[in-house]
Amino acid sequence: MPNILIVDDDEMMRSTLSLLIERKGHNASCAATLREGLEEVNSQNFDIVFLDVKMPDGNGLDLLPKIEASRSAPEVIIMTGYGDPNGAELAIRSGAWDYIEKGFSIKDISLSFERALQYRKEKQEVQRARKTASLKRDGIIGNSPGIRACLELVAQSADSEANVFISGETGTGKEVFARAVHLNSQRSQGNFVVVDCTSLPETLVESLLFGHEKGSFTGAEKAQDGLIRQANGGTLFLDEVGELPLTLQKAFLRVLQEHRFRPLGSNREVESQFRLVAATNRNLDEMVVKDQFRSDLLFRLRSFIIELPPLRERREDIKELTRYHLDRLCEHYGLPAKGFSPEFLQTLIDYSWPGNVREFVNTLERTLAAARFEQTLFPKHLPSHIRVQVTRSALTHETPPTEQSGQVSQRLPRLQEYRDKLYANAEKQYLQELMALCGENIAEACRIAGLSQSRLYALLKKNGISRKE
Repeated sequence: MPNILIVDDDEMMRSTLSLLIERKGHNASCAATLREGLEEVNSQNFDIVFLDVKMPDGNGLDLLPKIEASRSAPEVIIMTGYGDPNGAELAIRSGAWDYIEKGFSIKDISLSFERALQYRKEKQEVQRARKTASLKRDGIIGNSPGIRACLELVAQSADSEANVFISGETGTGKEVFARAVHLNSQRSQGNFVVVDCTSLPETLVESLLFGHEKGSFTGAEKAQDGLIRQANGGTLFLDEVGELPLTLQKAFLRVLQEHRFRPLGSNREVESQFRLVAATNRNLDEMVVKDQFRSDLLFRLRSFIIELPPLRERREDIKELTRYHLDRLCEHYGLPAKGFSPEFLQTLIDYSWPGNVREFVNTLERTLAAARFEQTLFPKHLPSHIRVQVTRSALTHETPPTEQSGQVSQRLPRLQEYRDKLYANAEKQYLQELMALCGENIAEACRIAGLSQSRLYALLKKNGISRKE
């Protein structure tokens, strides 16, 4: 029998929904605050959670990630008396099943509820059927909610031939996930061909992709298969597809539609039955508006979307990442296994990692070089810019606890909430200093911060930082 939780401070709404749910033969539990709701979710399994937005102890949307991270990971239906398009977008992007205004009819609420139950039942059946097959996740480390959601999408893509589009900031591991899509698909025995669109020489790009016949241009001393043909029966990975020259996008669109193309200098077409995985850290929608990317190609690329979270949004994975990469690097360099102090790990957790996992791994490699003959790693071994940022953030935003009769004040928040608040303040200060340093030059700011333009704009908007016109 499905278990349903209602988190709402309105007693009338709790009673109405409870009656509706129980009439359908389901179990209903209620909570009047976010704190009570979280305690309920962590203490028992639920299938559906009705969650109000405006609660006495905070915003219901802030509870979404914690509900998703709970053992039962229930589907969440957001209920609000104040319709907000931005809130609706945030809710859907955060994984909510639906976003409903309280003025909707009982029929509308019932329909959303029944569809959510149907979806959950079918999803659980599929998951049970898949338990016999272990997902290959080579190089994908971590079990945070964000990573688990991405891995679920990788598993779903294994049963499909649809094109896969992977988005995320620089260094989040787009190629690692693209390879996981390939390894878990029916094409795993075929080639995984990587095309780095940022390094394609403009004069040779057609030859590299489509291949050429002998004598088709100066220097073509023999026929050569292109990368597209090499991916026949396997997977073609277009890394940083936003850098694909505009002049080539139309030709590639036809290849994607027909899986046929003509090598340079040839009078016949050849076939390549590849599966496409594309990735980018750029905002292709903005590029379409600026006529820098073809909209018809973008529609073709986005059959199946996987959005990778930045490392700062999955800090709970850092301990596992640290242990995995330290062991791997020690083995690579022939060093004995290294230990690390709690302070070393905490510094890694507190740093913002603008370069994401790529920066993280490079930092550990540099750290090992600094502590080659020492058994334990301490914050002292880390690069100075990391220690400086973490220390400045702590000194700027931390206030010492007040003491009364020798006891610490009971008004302190939970540790994770405190860390989240510190990070939010540090992020805003960093962005303000960044824009001031760059004279609000967006391109220069992106270069320094290691962010895409779309991500930078999103962070500026999130922190209420407006640009001077």
